[in-house]
Amino acid sequence: MGRPASRDGSTANCVLLDDEGNRLLSRKVANDEAALTELLTDVLALAAGREVLWATDLNRGGAALLIGVLEARHQTLVYIPGRSVYHASRTYRGDGKTDAKDAAIIADQARMRRDLQPIRSGDQISTDLRLLISRRTDLVCDRTRAINRLCAVLLEYFPALEAAFDYAMLKAAVVLLTKYTTPAGIRRVGESRIAAWLRNQGCYNAKTIASRAVAAAHAQHTTVQAQEVGADLVAALARTVLDLHKQMAEVEKQIEARFREHQHAQILLSMPGFGTLLASEFLAATGGDMTAYDSAARLAGVAGLAPVPRDSGRISGNFHRPKRYDRQLLNAFYLAAQSAARYCPQSRTYYQRKRSEGKNHKQAVLSLARRRLNVLWAMLRDGTPYQQPAAMAA
Repeated sequence: MGRPASRDGSTANCVLLDDEGNRLLSRKVANDEAALTELLTDVLALAAGREVLWATDLNRGGAALLIGVLEARHQTLVYIPGRSVYHASRTYRGDGKTDAKDAAIIADQARMRRDLQPIRSGDQISTDLRLLISRRTDLVCDRTRAINRLCAVLLEYFPALEAAFDYAMLKAAVVLLTKYTTPAGIRRVGESRIAAWLRNQGCYNAKTIASRAVAAAHAQHTTVQAQEVGADLVAALARTVLDLHKQMAEVEKQIEARFREHQHAQILLSMPGFGTLLASEFLAATGGDMTAYDSAARLAGVAGLAPVPRDSGRISGNFHRPKRYDRQLLNAFYLAAQSAARYCPQSRTYYQRKRSEGKNHKQAVLSLARRRLNVLWAMLRDGTPYQQPAAMAA
């Protein structure tokens, strides 16, 4: 099965090859159940009882219906990353690029390769978590863009106030900007009234925020041309940031509620460094099914934590990080290991040992993440929560 022929995933190209590479079918297919079911019937008829291996360069999004249709009919579907298809295309004749050609390359690669990972849709909770985490990621990116734009506008007319706070970390400072946005306005109202207003809005450290805002206002008495329009824009952007923050909080509540329904929830939370969000990212990336990984080494390879050799001639033992891996999965393991290196005695000892061996912070955290992956895989395999070693417990 080929890739979508349009960016909205409304159609796809399918090429069927036999064991010798002869093309038996080439067709553009609409991304709807009736068309996909008809395609499946035609392919199985052409296969005449022989085993059919399906392949795609998408494993979610526009390929979700295809995955569901094939899974319901017990068909095997493997995933070929788009990067692999791109590099493989250089070995095929012709410089032209079409969706039909890409589909043929995908089919030919699936015919020859034996290292491709089967696609599994995962359990219902993991699928829900994947969608919720994607939504949260979108909101985080939108909030970051809004904060950056807010700071850029503030610099146009009130740089002292822009430098006074870290608006990404202090919600109260953003709340301040929904009402008080100019030097003269802040000086006129004064510290006491601003602090009282912030407290009424439910802000912590209202007195400190008000004091720093007034100090910034006293540092600038010049009215800049951009102030009139800039002040309105800053207030509007501040309200946007707060609205996005509220939406993030609601999505995070949904993530936590859904995550705690999963069978592995308590096991994952028992692992030092894994909170609700990182554990949810792990389930979303793996589908919540460890049977898809026959060993910890396989899981490490997918997560990008297994070094890849780069030997040539007399040079051996030369390893480097892989280029093809699940970045969401690596992110979950890396951040969890980084947190554990600070708060878990055993992880901190291992991290410090790696630093003493000459590794930098990033290398030491990756080493720790690889070690913890082995432990987590065994925990999920055996269905047992994390147990602190006796020496540490004592």
